[in-house]
Amino acid sequence: MPEAAASVLLLRAGLALLAWPVYLLSFLGIWEPFCRKVFFPFFLEKLSGVRDKKFKQHKQELFRTLPHFRGPSGELRLLEIGTGSGSNFQFYPAGCRVTCTDISPSFQEGLCRQVGKNGHLRFQRFLVAAGEDLGQVPSGSVDAVVSTLVLCSVRSVSGTLGEVLRVLRPGGAFYFLEHVAAEPSSWTYFWQQVCFPTWKLVFAGCCLTRELWKNLEEAKFSELRVQHISVPMPWMPIEPHIVGYAVK
Repeated sequence: MPEAAASVLLLRAGLALLAWPVYLLSFLGIWEPFCRKVFFPFFLEKLSGVRDKKFKQHKQELFRTLPHFRGPSGELRLLEIGTGSGSNFQFYPAGCRVTCTDISPSFQEGLCRQVGKNGHLRFQRFLVAAGEDLGQVPSGSVDAVVSTLVLCSVRSVSGTLGEVLRVLRPGGAFYFLEHVAAEPSSWTYFWQQVCFPTWKLVFAGCCLTRELWKNLEEAKFSELRVQHISVPMPWMPIEPHIVGYAVK
């Protein structure tokens, strides 16, 4: 409706006015490197305690099937995209061989702390790499790929899923838990539209309105299990999520 569209534009302008220092730093080319190297890793680490409590039950249920995808050798070779500070490690099965990737090397300090806390895992290496460019990982070399709250900020969702399919062995699985666009008729979607430009700028390219379940449906997986869930996040327009896994 025209009235709704006008309201969105007006509120966007007001939000941009409140965040004008960030827009100025972005115009000067300062904000993006500062955000990716300093602000965003710091923000995620401070938020990790709250996020872990919100998602604990969902992650426990999601990752309990990981052992089903062990390779012929009996080992589970797992690649995590956008590992951050390693909040998922506690949910991985004992003996799992983990390779971590992230676009920011700034997460390595927090990651090292998590490695020390999770002696049940076998850590392989940390790669500085984007989800769309996993060229350092050989094709068909992993049994499972994990992405939690990452696909919202990759530059290309289809490119990332293409890389996931490439590195997975046949019969391997891609596990995901991601926030997505709300129902278009809802107030949550209205506020996602309002916050979208400023949110994307402040939070390192995070997009509020991606319909990621459609990208997963369009990817060439042989099996897809996806569930839409609601995770209350006070004062944040990221309540709708999808969780599940897809098999190559």
